[in-house]
Amino acid sequence: MSDPAREPTDKRWCEKVTLDFHNTGGSAVRSGTVTFETHIIDSLGIDWATIKSAEKLPAPVGAGARKEKTWTVCVDAWRVPLGMHIETRDVSVRWE
Repeated sequence: MSDPAREPTDKRWCEKVTLDFHNTGGSAVRSGTVTFETHIIDSLGIDWATIKSAEKLPAPVGAGARKEKTWTVCVDAWRVPLGMHIETRDVSVRWE
């Protein structure tokens, strides 16, 4: 899996996160879960909270194949007051 590529949206509590998956194994990945850890950051760069969310892996991913997917990751708007923003820094994957 690649590092997350992030793009802002018109809402400070959402961003687009793109990941590239590469199956280096000998068999197809048929399902799994992508977990996003989205940090809420204030104007001074202080990390106030981390919110987790999960989505389905874009499966199947064949043996030796690559697949790219973009998600719009959001937290509740009330969690991100004016002057603050989000950054989805940490992503983990559970392959099945």
